[in-house]
Amino acid sequence: MYTAKYFSEIIVGKADLKLPNQWIKHLLTDSRKISDPSTSAFFALKASRDGHQYVDELYKSGLRCFVISDKNFETKAYRNANFIYVEDSLKALQQVVAHHRSNFNIPVIGITGSNGKTIVKEWLFQLLVADYKIVRSPKSYNSQIGVPLSVWEMNETDELAIFEAGISTVSEMHLLEEIIKPSIGILTNIAAPHDEGFENRERKLQEKLKLFKNTDCVIINAEYASALANKNKFTWSFSEAADLQVKSLENQSQKTIIKANYLNKEVSISIPFNNNASIENAVICWATLLHLGVGQSVIEHRMEKLLAVKMRLELKKGINQTAIIDDSYNSDFSSLAIALNFLNQQNQHPTKTVILSDIHQTGIPPLQLYKTVAKLLVDKGVNKFIGIGADLSQNKASFFANSSFYSSTDEFLQHFESNLFSNESILIKGARHFEFERISKILTQKVHDTVLEINLNALVSNLNYYRTKLKPQVKIMAMVKAFAYGSGSDEVANLLQHNRVDYLAVAYADEGVALRNAGVTLPIMVMSPEVSSFEAIVNYGLEPELYSFRIFEAFADFIKILKLAEYPVHLKLDTGMHRLGFTIDELELLITTLKKYPILKVKSVLSHLAASESNEHSDYTQQQIAVFKLALNQIEKVLSYSFIKHIANTSAISKWPDAQFDMVRLGIGLYGISNVATDSDHLKSVATLKTTITQIKELKKGDTVGYGRRGVMMQDGKIATVKIGYADGYPRDLGNGVGKMLINHQIAHTIGNICMDMCMLDVTNLAVKEGDDVIIFGEELSVYNLAEQLKTIPYEVITNISQRVKRVYFYE
Repeated sequence: MYTAKYFSEIIVGKADLKLPNQWIKHLLTDSRKISDPSTSAFFALKASRDGHQYVDELYKSGLRCFVISDKNFETKAYRNANFIYVEDSLKALQQVVAHHRSNFNIPVIGITGSNGKTIVKEWLFQLLVADYKIVRSPKSYNSQIGVPLSVWEMNETDELAIFEAGISTVSEMHLLEEIIKPSIGILTNIAAPHDEGFENRERKLQEKLKLFKNTDCVIINAEYASALANKNKFTWSFSEAADLQVKSLENQSQKTIIKANYLNKEVSISIPFNNNASIENAVICWATLLHLGVGQSVIEHRMEKLLAVKMRLELKKGINQTAIIDDSYNSDFSSLAIALNFLNQQNQHPTKTVILSDIHQTGIPPLQLYKTVAKLLVDKGVNKFIGIGADLSQNKASFFANSSFYSSTDEFLQHFESNLFSNESILIKGARHFEFERISKILTQKVHDTVLEINLNALVSNLNYYRTKLKPQVKIMAMVKAFAYGSGSDEVANLLQHNRVDYLAVAYADEGVALRNAGVTLPIMVMSPEVSSFEAIVNYGLEPELYSFRIFEAFADFIKILKLAEYPVHLKLDTGMHRLGFTIDELELLITTLKKYPILKVKSVLSHLAASESNEHSDYTQQQIAVFKLALNQIEKVLSYSFIKHIANTSAISKWPDAQFDMVRLGIGLYGISNVATDSDHLKSVATLKTTITQIKELKKGDTVGYGRRGVMMQDGKIATVKIGYADGYPRDLGNGVGKMLINHQIAHTIGNICMDMCMLDVTNLAVKEGDDVIIFGEELSVYNLAEQLKTIPYEVITNISQRVKRVYFYE
């Protein structure tokens, strides 16, 4: 640990140290992830949200060391706190960690490349953990922030470090090199990801190779070796001369045998994978182990036991109204903190439960380790703990009262009773050999093979992209109506709340009630309030959008009966959409009505743009904005207080920045869909609709398929029946060759009519088998393609997905 005074000397910033001897153990860049405030330093970064606005919140939580870059930030109110003033908080973070890294003289492996960084890192950990005490990047922490937070975890017990580094444009890698200072470098490959950030692939290669400025050796594909002319290299290749030259691949049912030449001898390994990416990643690991001096016989033994890397946390519906966060294959201390942060995002249930296995190969004495684990659980607000394993059982005294312990997974399952779990969020986190997937299976609701997977990382990425488009102080109202555009309201709303959007909007009051019951405390605007819903609106603290005199006066009278004062409401103006809202002709009467009912407090005045995405209707959009401004001016003259103004929907955020006013309403863009081309290029796909092949049949030319015999085989071939039909939201219009799906990266078209629960695909000449995953839409096969097939818009496609299709959320 370092003192605050020593910190300030490393950073060389102006310091106001009230507690110069405060010990600093934890570095914090996200105010939501605080665990031990008394030994933490917060770096106020100016990212998508300015970190300075969370200083007050953190101070009240007990944190006392802040690194800030806002010269105008007022610190007088914060007694007994340390403030270090710098030009750039991110640079200061990197400086601190670079200094920390300089204290260690152990082998450090730095991995970069376009694909495979995380898999290679995790496989190297699996292959070398028997020989070294290893510190590594948690999950895929490889960014300008993730790298320093990873390297900060180095301590005196470590014998080997493995860190990954990712860049998206030029002038980034040299900063990461100064932090990691790898002694051994690994370049996985150079491929398409982040091409847009570089002039060409050659420039991207040169930028990535900057990580290896001070390495003793680089593990690299011979194809790129010439770019490191003056560097010591260990090369591998599938096609040309190399230190490790692959000669043949033999694919068997569940494994691949890889034969190669090394030091003029034939050597081989067997890996339990068949796909090309896994084969390449395994060869990279093989080359690295050979360079480190690991014997070939040891490598062969360890390679055949490689395990698939599961880097994502899955959030699923559980039994007895529970939510299950499944991390059944991973148990280490650094990833535990990440998983607990994800658990804390879930407010649907009053109880937070953790089921954890022993944590092995840490190099930390068990008593010290589990005291630290117990403190982390308390700091993260865990209410109930179940420990499984001999080490946890022996250290049960370190944990809080509501804890239970079992020596093994078998013992836990023998004592399992379903009524012990109800209305709680449960994190299941275990080392692979504990087989916690058995626990996950009994706690999770049975899931139909057809599922809609929601990538929560992608959703947050899209949110942050739109935040970069906003002017300072502009708020975000996130639209979660229609079951969050089909993605699942509770889970998405809690994620948006965790990521500090300012408002949520729903269509009807019952949607808002459901969010309140799921632990959402954000302000919620109800866009279509009904008189019958007024009681629920008030009881659950919802805020109605008033769009007509009938609704306005009815709600005002209801509030008057309850003898409430200044109840928050939102006024909807019709500036040209001609759907809902007070017209400009009605403005004078609206102002009179506002004066008549001071018991209603106008929180915002809004309108809706009819064609903000269209260049053809730009004049009309400008006219709407101008009318909105005139109306706002008149309303402002009457009200004695300020209110929020908003008219911009998703498309307008980028296309009409002058229409951002005080707040924007972000809807479909959150889910990776936009009508603005410049936005689409930066958005990530959030939802993947997938199913499986139930059966494959061989058919003859002329055989017919499905109801009405509409499908006809034009040649001898085969069909696959898949588990999705029109009751799941896959319309009948997609039958008879109109629709297409993706199986093992191969396109298959529908054949015959779509049935209620299933449909058939022509898979003639495709390499498929029963049980294979089938993608209806996702990252590879866009929802835009499906919408085009249906001659509709993506909104309709995703909102029509049936509720019986289970939503599975994952966080990487």
